[in-house]
Formats: sequence, C-alpha cells, structure tokens
Amino acid sequence: MALRTTTADGRANSTAPKVLRNRWLQLGAGILGMIMIANLQYGWTLFVNPIDNVHHWGLTAIQVAFTIFVLCETWLVPVEGYLVDRFGPSVMVAIGGLFVAAAWAVNAAADSLAMLYVGGALGGLGAGIVYGTASGNALKWFPDRRGLAAGLTAAGFGAGAALTVLPIANMIETSGYASAFMTFGVIQGVGVLVAAVILRAPRSGEVSPVHARLAQVKRDYEPLEMVRQPVFWLLYLMMTMVAMGGLMATAQLGPIATDFKVDESPVTLGWVSMAALPFALSLDRVMNGLTRPFTGWVSDRVGRAPTMTVMFGLQAVVIALLVLTASQPMLFVIFSGLAFFSWGEIFSLFPAISGDLFGRQYATTNYGVLYTAKGTAALLVPLGSALQAATGSWLPIFLAAMVFNAAASVLAGFVLPAVTRTHIANSGRRDSARSVVVPATGGAD
Repeated sequence: MALRTTTADGRANSTAPKVLRNRWLQLGAGILGMIMIANLQYGWTLFVNPIDNVHHWGLTAIQVAFTIFVLCETWLVPVEGYLVDRFGPSVMVAIGGLFVAAAWAVNAAADSLAMLYVGGALGGLGAGIVYGTASGNALKWFPDRRGLAAGLTAAGFGAGAALTVLPIANMIETSGYASAFMTFGVIQGVGVLVAAVILRAPRSGEVSPVHARLAQVKRDYEPLEMVRQPVFWLLYLMMTMVAMGGLMATAQLGPIATDFKVDESPVTLGWVSMAALPFALSLDRVMNGLTRPFTGWVSDRVGRAPTMTVMFGLQAVVIALLVLTASQPMLFVIFSGLAFFSWGEIFSLFPAISGDLFGRQYATTNYGVLYTAKGTAALLVPLGSALQAATGSWLPIFLAAMVFNAAASVLAGFVLPAVTRTHIANSGRRDSARSVVVPATGGAD
C-alpha cells in the first residue's frame, strides 16, 4: 500500500507527474495552504465582539477558544510531523483541510461556549497539520535556500488574511458573523484540499546539496536529545516571551480599537481610505508577511542573534508608541502595522536557528517542539482580557509585552551568542566521529 511505503524522502511518490516534482510548484502549494489557514488565527479578532454581542459570554470566556486553537495548532505539531513522514504530506494536508472547514462550520452554529471551544480545537488541529507540513516540505525541497523558503512559506500564514479582512468584516456587518464563518470556512477548506493534491515530499537526488555560510553544529540531534541542551530552553523562553505580545495583539486588536473608539474612524493613507480597524488589520497582515522572508534573508547574512536583538527591541519600542497613540486613528493604523512587522519575524528566525543548532535530519520535528512555545504563550491571551476587565485598562497588557520583548532582545544580544558558541563547541567534541562538517549554511533547518 502506498500509505505504508511513503517515506520522508518521498520514495513512494516516484510515479508522480513531472510537474509535481518542480520545487517551486511545491513551494507555491505550501504557501497556498498557509494562506488558506491564516484567517483561523488572524481573522479571529473580527468575530470576538460580534459573538459577545449575540451571546453575552464575555470577552475572557470567548478568548479561551482562541487559546485552545493555538494550543492545538502548536503543541501537536511534533506528532503531526511524524505522521506526515509516515503517510506523506498529501494525505495529512487533506485531513487538515477537512478540519479547517469543519472548524468554522462549528463556530457558525455554536450556541454554547463548549461548542465554540470544539470549533477552536478543530481549527487548531487543521491549521497545525497544514503549517507543520508546509514548513517542513519547503525545507526539504530547498536545502540551498532554506531561509528564503521558510520565510516565504511563513509569509503565506502572516499575510494570507490581508485580502480577506475587509470582505469578512463586511459580511459580518451585513449578514452576521455566522454567515461569515460558514462562507469563508468552506473557501478555506477547499483551498487547503487543492494544496493537498499538489504536495509531495522530494525523492533522494531531487534536491541539491546544502551550501552554507553561518556556523552550524556538525551532527544531528534527535528531539529527546535536543531538549536536554541549555540552548534549547533559552530559545524556548525567548520565543515564548516574544510570541506573547504578538498573540495578545492578534486576539485583542479589535476590542482595543473599540475601547479607544477608533475602530470605525476613517483613515486615509496614500490612495487607500477605510475605517481604522479593517485598515489596521489589512496592513498588519501585509507587514506580518513581509517581515518573514526579509528578516530570514537578513539573518542569513548578519546572523540570527543580531537580527533577533534588533527586531525584539524594535517590538518593545513600537508597542510603547502604540499604547501612547492608540486613540489617534492614523497612528493606531501605522504603529499596529509596525508592531506586526517586528513580531512576525520569529517564524523565520527560530526555525533557522533551530536548524543551525540541532542539525538537519530531524529539523521538522525539532522545530515542531520549539514551535510549541507559541502554544505556551497563548495561555496568556485570556489573561489579557481578564486584566483589562479587572483594571479597566489595556496598559498592563501593553506593559507586559514591552517588558518581555525588551528582555528577549537583551538575551539575544548578550546571552544567546555565548551559549550558542558553547553548544556548537561541545557538539563537535561530543560526537566528532558522527559529525558531518557543514561549511557554514545560511539555511534554516
């Protein structure tokens, strides 16, 4: 049976049409899948207040659904990565597409918090399968350009919702949030299924050797071995701190705009005019997408730690400016866009440094383990709503995000380089016999 013989290098796909062996088509299919799942996370904020207006469940209780989504999307990625290698990307992404469509159908019909939470779980499962598969497949097809491939794939998730923010907002306004959930749930699910038909893993010999420029370990770390390394936990802490601020903004931007009374204020930038909230959301998605390939490309040249230091520090500054100017519609749009530009880079920088420090053979699973930091950060999202309800102010949330980003910037600048050097040196001493010398790569995994 094909399912039983499918392997990570794609040997079971040897009879695939030649066109499906084109790595740029494979990259495009992965990006399509990422675009189709982007709204599950980045479109959520549009639904929060409308759901509360109908059911009066409270923002804190509703945002638990978002937390469940992110937990299911992130913490199961290592398992899903194993299943992708076992059964192939096409089968797993098709299953993910069915989950994606079912998730928003459940949300549309939800008449209880429990049902809404089920929808969040289904969406997280589907998004996690697609995200993990698309990211891993890009790294397999592009060993010579992993930073670029990882960044472009992640950009699909970051910017994928940009074109649909306004249509979703309009449909919620005219037809209700349930209609928007159902309509776009079907569109997203079908799009993922199209990607699933195309996706396949590369066979041996279909990819070129890696030519690298940054220092890397000389051996491959298995996942259980990786989690025993101090540098892994430093990276995990940093990713959790930075992801917290971004997830807070993603989930709470709609309620924040409403509380500051700028959500419906008209804003004109260049030749574009629209209400501040949908304008901010559209710009945020574009900026969030652009930063991923850009910062991945930069880090290939100047190093991961310096890029992290600058971007995390920028995030802290931008959050401060956002909270100081949130009541001014134009500045709310501009600084929210910059906030997303200085956050989205974690989804290109962390897979890149994971590959640098833990090798290539288990790169997909290893980054899947590190990626669960996003799920850990998601536990703080409902706390944000609870803090706002208790204090009547969004300031504590902004302050926490600023402190976490500043701390991550300091760690990246002063601690990570030393820990990284020690890790690479120890790696070479511990297992020189099994080392494969990689002449410095700029790739991610």
